[in-house]
Amino acid sequence: MKMLLLGKGGREHALAWSLSRSPLVGELHAAPGNPGIAQWATCHDIDPCDPAAVVALARNLAVDIVVPGPESPLVAGVGDALEEAGFPVFGPRQSGARLEGSKAFSKSFMARHGIATAPFDLCRTLPEARTALEKRRPPYVVKADGLAAGKGAFILDSFDEALSVCENLLVKGALGDAGDTVVIEDHIAGTELTLLAVTDGKTIRLLPVSQDHKRVFDDDKGPNTGGMGAYAPVPWADKALLRRIEGEILTPTVEGLKEDGIPFRGILYVGIMLDNERNPWVLEYNVRLGDPEAQVVLPIFDGDWAAVIDACCRGRLGEIVWPSSRGAAVGVVIASGGYPGSYNQGFPIEGIDTLSGNDFLVFHAGTTRNSAGKLVTAGGRVLTVVGLGKDLLAARDRAYETARLIRFEGAHFRRDIGRKAFI
Repeated sequence: MKMLLLGKGGREHALAWSLSRSPLVGELHAAPGNPGIAQWATCHDIDPCDPAAVVALARNLAVDIVVPGPESPLVAGVGDALEEAGFPVFGPRQSGARLEGSKAFSKSFMARHGIATAPFDLCRTLPEARTALEKRRPPYVVKADGLAAGKGAFILDSFDEALSVCENLLVKGALGDAGDTVVIEDHIAGTELTLLAVTDGKTIRLLPVSQDHKRVFDDDKGPNTGGMGAYAPVPWADKALLRRIEGEILTPTVEGLKEDGIPFRGILYVGIMLDNERNPWVLEYNVRLGDPEAQVVLPIFDGDWAAVIDACCRGRLGEIVWPSSRGAAVGVVIASGGYPGSYNQGFPIEGIDTLSGNDFLVFHAGTTRNSAGKLVTAGGRVLTVVGLGKDLLAARDRAYETARLIRFEGAHFRRDIGRKAFI
């Protein structure tokens, strides 16, 4: 097959690495890609969120399947344009992408179909937000409705802080259109985990369970980020829990989409909060692999990822023999100084070329090459260093051994990724 991968981050590098290992893939192309992806794919400098440009490239390359990595092309309707032009897409149309593109839509969807999620209010004005906050006790949970690159969710300890965030979103437009509506919901205490499933709209198959680390500093301190690291599998996510999540959340979600006349195939990402009684609640839906979860899930998925994508696009996912995972993976994100706030770019990245071994992977996220061909920083999250091992302790040790060998000005990373697995 000839495949086109959309995106340029660490998740897309992990996808390119995984697809490159499949005997089914004859050619791999990426748009726009990054220096790491370029090792496995031919990169094309186009906007992956421009439907016309993506369709033109797919036609020019005569690709067999298009694989969007991030959510933004799907929310922008790129999948619709590709399918109308005759190209199979591993991802939902725009109507299905609203599960991620609009938190107001997804919360209403869950309420309509009886899927457990925190009680909520949708607010479009500051007085509505004040009323919603007055109904609740701290900590207060405020979420921007639209896409915000992982920066639209706030957990706040005081009423005044929460109201100020609502004012910034609704009145001052801090996140533009993404903050025109806010979701204010009850806070549910507990433990988070990420459940990734593949579905063709009929069959549901679970990928290894992972746990993300959203806060920028150790011990879950500091502001939310796009994700500072992840590990898989989660040892305490037993079969009984997964059966319950599948029965109470995944299956009703897929059936609810059918009832609403929304076609859906691709990845269904469910952010789960387990309360103190181990009851699962949905925090959010995504319609693609997580980042950095993909970087730890794909390396331990003991199957042919291209075969999974092909079967899903053909509506034949149920015919795939589903493998178990192998070993464990821990991914540590190395970020630019100042991230998730403002940061400088263009700093040379040292140490990658001297790494050796087959028990780690380094996935590029915010990198580029300067005019001299030198690898330099070009984003907030620069690299994800993944350690592999027979168990999480071995994988964690390898991840940190490798991360410490990579250097650039201002580099920082959390030092407690994976620790929750042992608590």
